[in-house]
Amino acid sequence: MDDPRPLRIIHFFRSPIGGIFRHVRDLAEAHAKQGHEIGIVCDSTTGGTYEDALFDEIRPFLSLGLVRLPIRRSIGPADLAALWSSYKEIRSLRPDILHGHGAKGGALARIIGSALRVNKYCVARLYSPHGGSLHYNKATLSGKVVFFLERLQEYLTDAIVFVCDFERRTYEAKVGKPHVRSELIYNGIDDRDFETVYARPDAVDFLYIGMLRDLKGPDLFIDAFARTERNIGKPLSAMMIGDGPQKAEYEQMMLERGLGRRIEMLPAMKARDAFAFTRNVVVPSRAESMPYIVLEALAARKPVISARVGGIPEVLGPESAALATPDDAQALADVMTAAMTEKDWANEVMPDADAFKAAFSTSTMAGSIMRLYRQLVPEPAAPPEIAARRS
Repeated sequence: MDDPRPLRIIHFFRSPIGGIFRHVRDLAEAHAKQGHEIGIVCDSTTGGTYEDALFDEIRPFLSLGLVRLPIRRSIGPADLAALWSSYKEIRSLRPDILHGHGAKGGALARIIGSALRVNKYCVARLYSPHGGSLHYNKATLSGKVVFFLERLQEYLTDAIVFVCDFERRTYEAKVGKPHVRSELIYNGIDDRDFETVYARPDAVDFLYIGMLRDLKGPDLFIDAFARTERNIGKPLSAMMIGDGPQKAEYEQMMLERGLGRRIEMLPAMKARDAFAFTRNVVVPSRAESMPYIVLEALAARKPVISARVGGIPEVLGPESAALATPDDAQALADVMTAAMTEKDWANEVMPDADAFKAAFSTSTMAGSIMRLYRQLVPEPAAPPEIAARRS
């Protein structure tokens, strides 16, 4: 018999930007609407006004509150302060579930959960890598240290949740086959995201949206755009939306190539708002796990052109003509050229809309994760009179 009581769930993650933040917001809203109590612990030093607005939207669903404190990306002495501050905040909330997302969030959730267990408090400890530490090279010293720590933390883990099969296979190749329970549960997006976003009359040909750092490939996007223009033999238009540490480098790159007037740059905004500015979305990343931007674009009926990285082939199809060789601007330009020149390219290449929605909706994701939570949290002991009747 299912335990009907609401669960007390706290999500840990470091940086409130990008896909992890979207993932946690969707889970928090879905589970709060089911009657569960939700809290969030994350970094206070990253994010800006855009992220603050997203927190304001999710705050009504956080009955256990929002805790923000300094959590650095790298491992260091400051982590001890973050651990102690988090532990003091969490101890009084008496959670049933501590779910860590990303390397730092996963470490905080599992260490704090284990400390609570030492004090005879039962709490389930879950970890979702979301790429994170799995991007390290196994052959390097830093990679060896990171993967050793990942393996060590399995002793503090009740379940690992992978968001795509690529992530699971990468974990097994770099860390090893998990010694604890593991589940594959795809990212999902809300039903309201499955409404078509129509392009404005002045929409550009190509859009890059995301963090402005080399890992995500903005430099490849600029290079591929210039090559696509040469392939087609006429000027095209593009837009880059987002913020990040290398923004000035990409602005300089565009100026040096004479593209400043044909590639516009705008600050971060909601993906659905951005989609109205374009006819095609380009994801040139050098590494990914299961990026939300691909799911959001397809749900909005925007054609997606992407590097063949992470779990993206699991969404577009392993042999999709929309996929380009990773870290190869010419290969990306060839796909962009096909999208502009081949009749009905998008209709023939993009995945079936109904099958896509069935596999990648928030309701599917949240339902699968809640079933896992329930299985990890023991049912409360029955009153003596009920226990006697059962026997």
